[in-house]
Amino acid sequence: MQSSTQKALYWAPRILTILFAAFLSIFALDVFEENQDLGKTLVAFILHLGPTFLIILILVLAWRWEWVGAIGFLLLSILYLITSWGRFHWSAYAIISGGLFLLAVLFFVSWRVRSKTT
Repeated sequence: MQSSTQKALYWAPRILTILFAAFLSIFALDVFEENQDLGKTLVAFILHLGPTFLIILILVLAWRWEWVGAIGFLLLSILYLITSWGRFHWSAYAIISGGLFLLAVLFFVSWRVRSKTT
Protein backbone atom coordinates (compact mmCIF):
# COMPACT_ATOMS: atom_id res chain seq x y z
CA MET A 1 0.00 0.00 0.00
CA GLN A 2 1.27 3.45 -0.90
CA SER A 3 1.60 6.16 1.70
CA SER A 4 -0.19 9.45 1.24
CA THR A 5 3.17 11.14 0.60
CA GLN A 6 3.92 8.75 -2.25
CA LYS A 7 0.49 9.38 -3.73
CA ALA A 8 1.00 13.13 -3.46
CA LEU A 9 4.41 12.85 -5.11
CA TYR A 10 2.87 10.82 -7.90
CA TRP A 11 -0.06 13.15 -8.60
CA ALA A 12 1.39 16.60 -7.85
CA PRO A 13 3.61 16.92 -10.93
CA ARG A 14 0.90 15.56 -13.22
CA ILE A 15 -1.83 17.88 -11.95
CA LEU A 16 0.48 20.88 -11.86
CA THR A 17 1.58 20.18 -15.44
CA ILE A 18 -2.04 20.17 -16.60
CA LEU A 19 -2.66 23.46 -14.77
CA PHE A 20 0.55 24.96 -16.19
CA ALA A 21 -0.45 23.95 -19.73
CA ALA A 22 -3.86 25.58 -19.21
CA PHE A 23 -2.15 28.71 -17.89
CA LEU A 24 0.11 28.94 -20.94
CA SER A 25 -2.86 28.41 -23.25
CA ILE A 26 -4.40 31.63 -22.01
CA PHE A 27 -1.60 33.59 -23.70
CA ALA A 28 -2.60 32.16 -27.08
CA LEU A 29 -5.91 34.01 -26.86
CA ASP A 30 -4.23 37.33 -27.66
CA VAL A 31 -4.32 36.47 -31.38
CA PHE A 32 -8.06 37.10 -31.38
CA GLU A 33 -7.49 40.77 -30.60
CA GLU A 34 -5.71 41.29 -33.92
CA ASN A 35 -7.82 42.27 -36.90
CA GLN A 36 -7.03 39.44 -39.29
CA ASP A 37 -9.17 37.09 -41.29
CA LEU A 38 -10.31 33.83 -39.72
CA GLY A 39 -7.74 31.63 -41.48
CA LYS A 40 -4.74 33.68 -40.36
CA THR A 41 -6.16 33.95 -36.86
CA LEU A 42 -6.59 30.18 -36.55
CA VAL A 43 -3.05 29.53 -37.84
CA ALA A 44 -1.66 32.06 -35.36
CA PHE A 45 -3.71 30.49 -32.58
CA ILE A 46 -2.36 27.01 -33.33
CA LEU A 47 1.20 28.36 -33.50
CA HIS A 48 0.76 30.12 -30.16
CA LEU A 49 -0.40 26.81 -28.67
CA GLY A 50 2.85 25.12 -29.76
CA PRO A 51 4.49 25.33 -26.32
CA THR A 52 1.33 23.93 -24.73
CA PHE A 53 1.34 20.99 -27.15
CA LEU A 54 5.00 20.35 -26.29
CA ILE A 55 4.25 20.40 -22.56
CA ILE A 56 1.35 17.99 -23.05
CA LEU A 57 3.56 15.68 -25.11
CA ILE A 58 6.17 15.61 -22.35
CA LEU A 59 3.41 14.96 -19.80
CA VAL A 60 2.09 12.02 -21.80
CA LEU A 61 5.57 10.47 -21.88
CA ALA A 62 6.31 11.39 -18.26
CA TRP A 63 3.11 9.77 -17.04
CA ARG A 64 4.84 6.44 -17.58
CA TRP A 65 8.51 7.41 -17.52
CA GLU A 66 8.95 10.15 -14.93
CA TRP A 67 12.60 10.70 -15.82
CA VAL A 68 11.39 11.96 -19.22
CA GLY A 69 9.42 14.66 -17.42
CA ALA A 70 12.41 15.59 -15.28
CA ILE A 71 14.72 15.97 -18.26
CA GLY A 72 12.12 17.39 -20.66
CA PHE A 73 10.88 20.13 -18.36
CA LEU A 74 14.42 21.03 -17.30
CA LEU A 75 15.40 21.42 -20.96
CA LEU A 76 12.29 23.50 -21.69
CA SER A 77 13.10 25.73 -18.73
CA ILE A 78 16.62 26.36 -20.01
CA LEU A 79 15.44 26.76 -23.60
CA TYR A 80 12.90 29.39 -22.57
CA LEU A 81 15.59 31.38 -20.75
CA ILE A 82 17.97 31.20 -23.69
CA THR A 83 15.46 32.08 -26.40
CA SER A 84 13.65 34.91 -24.63
CA TRP A 85 16.27 36.50 -22.38
CA GLY A 86 15.98 40.29 -22.30
CA ARG A 87 12.57 40.46 -23.97
CA PHE A 88 10.33 40.39 -20.90
CA HIS A 89 10.13 41.53 -17.31
CA TRP A 90 11.98 39.27 -14.85
CA SER A 91 8.66 38.03 -13.48
CA ALA A 92 7.88 36.31 -16.79
CA TYR A 93 11.07 34.28 -16.47
CA ALA A 94 10.31 33.46 -12.86
CA ILE A 95 6.81 32.24 -13.66
CA ILE A 96 7.41 30.34 -16.88
CA SER A 97 10.97 29.08 -16.53
CA GLY A 98 10.58 28.67 -12.78
CA GLY A 99 7.35 26.75 -13.25
CA LEU A 100 9.00 24.41 -15.75
CA PHE A 101 11.94 23.93 -13.40
CA LEU A 102 9.57 23.12 -10.52
CA LEU A 103 7.84 20.51 -12.68
CA ALA A 104 11.23 18.99 -13.54
CA VAL A 105 12.13 18.76 -9.85
CA LEU A 106 8.76 17.23 -8.94
CA PHE A 107 9.02 14.59 -11.67
CA PHE A 108 12.60 13.84 -10.60
CA VAL A 109 11.61 13.39 -6.94
CA SER A 110 8.62 11.26 -7.92
CA TRP A 111 10.84 9.10 -10.12
CA ARG A 112 13.44 8.63 -7.37
CA VAL A 113 10.84 7.77 -4.71
CA ARG A 114 9.08 5.26 -6.97
CA SER A 115 12.37 3.64 -8.04
CA LYS A 116 13.36 3.11 -4.40
CA THR A 117 10.04 1.49 -3.48
CA THR A 118 9.97 -0.98 -6.38
